[in-house]
Amino acid sequence: MADPMRIRAQASGDKATVRVLMSHEMESGQRRDAAGKIVPAWFIQEVTANLNGKQVLAAEWGPAVSKNPFLQFSVKGAKAGDKITVIWKDNKGDTRTDEATVS
Repeated sequence: MADPMRIRAQASGDKATVRVLMSHEMESGQRRDAAGKIVPAWFIQEVTANLNGKQVLAAEWGPAVSKNPFLQFSVKGAKAGDKITVIWKDNKGDTRTDEATVS
């Protein structure tokens, strides 16, 4: 299983800014290793974010996203104490779910 995501969510007025740092190798399937063999594709395909259980973000990614991707987005109606949950799924079927509290 991948390392935990680092999620920071800060409320400001009627919205919250959410910053997520995901730990993932994100191989495109086009790079070769030292022996000249192609490194198989391995990348995050789906990312979703929920605010108190309600989906607020859905994204589909491809192999062109960099290693250890960073994602930032705003959520209207979020306030201090609310829960933000971020979930990703990669092309090998691995998933990761982490949660943070809006401060």
